[in-house]
Amino acid sequence: MNTPIYDFINSYTNSDYVRFHMPGHKGKKFLGFENMDITEFKGADSLYEADGIIRESENNASLLFGTQLTSFSTEGSSQCIKAMMYLAMINKKTQTRPVVVAARNVHKSFIHAATLLDFDIVWLWPEGDLRSLCSCEITADALDKTLSELDSAPMAVFITSPDYLGGTANIKALSEICHKYGSMLIVDNAHGAYLKFLEPSQHPIDLGADICCDSAHKTLPVLTGGAYLHISKNAPCGLREYAKYALGLFGSTSPSYLILASLDICNKYLADRYRDKLKNTTATIEQCRVKLRQNGWKVEETDPLRITVCVPDGMSGNDIADLLRKKHIECEYSDPEFVVLMATPENEAEDFDKLITAFGKNTKMYSNKKSIPAAKAEQKMSIRQAIFSSHEFIPASESEGRICRELTVACPPAIPIAVPGELIGRNAVDLFDYYGIERVDVVK
Repeated sequence: MNTPIYDFINSYTNSDYVRFHMPGHKGKKFLGFENMDITEFKGADSLYEADGIIRESENNASLLFGTQLTSFSTEGSSQCIKAMMYLAMINKKTQTRPVVVAARNVHKSFIHAATLLDFDIVWLWPEGDLRSLCSCEITADALDKTLSELDSAPMAVFITSPDYLGGTANIKALSEICHKYGSMLIVDNAHGAYLKFLEPSQHPIDLGADICCDSAHKTLPVLTGGAYLHISKNAPCGLREYAKYALGLFGSTSPSYLILASLDICNKYLADRYRDKLKNTTATIEQCRVKLRQNGWKVEETDPLRITVCVPDGMSGNDIADLLRKKHIECEYSDPEFVVLMATPENEAEDFDKLITAFGKNTKMYSNKKSIPAAKAEQKMSIRQAIFSSHEFIPASESEGRICRELTVACPPAIPIAVPGELIGRNAVDLFDYYGIERVDVVK
């Protein structure tokens, strides 16, 4: 597969052109890569009006992912999530106030989208108490019930899959329910770009999602900030034409060409035996999970590129992360209950051996962990109204009965303890204490 962006930059870098254009470093090496850091000029195309090398590279990505359209983002899935919600709004069929049905474990950029676009949210919660704020398991029956109780179909249903612990939703079943009610399914697939290249594909677009985003940099060899916005071949007509506008609405007019070149090179990487490399890596990861379990650790069933270890009695995931760090292993995430490690085909076999040795043998017991109460709350004002209200910071212990002004969350993406505009209740205060949140931003 060709690499038009990289080839153009490489050709320009090796030419004798004098740079009377931005950026200000003029290609001189300060960090070492400035010579490849360019801006829009003749031949370099323009990300949000792409009709040259960027468009060619995006078309390559679209072929790889089997989409109607794949557009690049240089500002991660955060930019894509806002763009996806804008696309949902312009696709809205009625003149009623816009509503999105969303699983509660959203990335904060979804809340920012609600602030900017001013839509309401009907939250989907898992049944019963929670195992973790990072997971929100939604069944097709629960979604069906929620949609059946609404006066009209929401402009979209929004879910996060995989979640931070590696749990994956039944996207096929959820998409069928969405389409039954005439609503789109939008998926934050930030952690799952690689899912397309499993056998068979587990990518949301192939399972029925209408729109999704992938953070290429999370699981593929792409520079931080590189992401994809995908529109399914079965998505409503017209979304394709507005995709670039939607991304440009929330993105910088100075997108990084280093990130674009990284996405461009990744096309070739994916087309060149990546499936085989991925298959070998997932097998190695599964062997690692087996060995950890044999050594007494409880390891979750997760998406294929993640190792999520449950914490035994008397320990904290943060403590285990510190112990791993002393052995020169840095995990992706830790909290009181879990340690999360993410791997890719770029990890060497010895990396996994080192990880198993670092964990060692666990001799502590696992008892039933206490469940986390869901801090369901009444929405007193819209998210937008709350965000733009006068506010003050107060001790979290004194916040019961106040209206949340700013998102309060343990980690992104996760179930927010309190969302802007919600009345803070006793359960929320207890969760603030459990997760070490000392101050809360509330409406005056």
